[in-house]
Amino acid sequence: MQMAKRVASAMANSKFSVVVAKENLKFSAAHFMAYPGFREALHGHNYQVGVRIEGRLAPTGYVLDFGLVKEIVREIVGSLDERTLLPAESDCLEIERWGDQRVAVRFGEDEFIFPASDVRLLPIVHSSAEELARFICGELRRRLAQRSALEGLAVLEISVAEAPGQAAVYREMLTDAAS
Repeated sequence: MQMAKRVASAMANSKFSVVVAKENLKFSAAHFMAYPGFREALHGHNYQVGVRIEGRLAPTGYVLDFGLVKEIVREIVGSLDERTLLPAESDCLEIERWGDQRVAVRFGEDEFIFPASDVRLLPIVHSSAEELARFICGELRRRLAQRSALEGLAVLEISVAEAPGQAAVYREMLTDAAS
């Protein structure tokens, strides 16, 4: 009986993590940073995404199934792959959709016209790795919730690397998870 109490107590204070950083969780995209008074040149990156999830161990022996995490993140990064990423909530870009055909972007005197199918308008202010990490995290959380897979999860953490050794990390504490 004492052993069962000690094991239960140890399990209550334990934290588990799963990490998914597979080679195929990547996307190539063009972007440019812009904020009032500054715009960098349009350029691209080969982004690499990593996922870390903390939570309690479920009766199945998992925190969360690796396969589900990989499936969802591949869907998210696939929607960004080979696109020009535009921050729809920018504080200095004027973005206008011309039907389903074109997207016009203006920054002062500079103007870009993109085929609409080549653009991904994102609900972010800047197309930085930091904001991309937050966007991907929100998408992962939303899709896990749709599959009723958030129970027992305490933390979602996303890293977005623009180059080897150069990554931004976004960490979100989940309020409804028991720790």
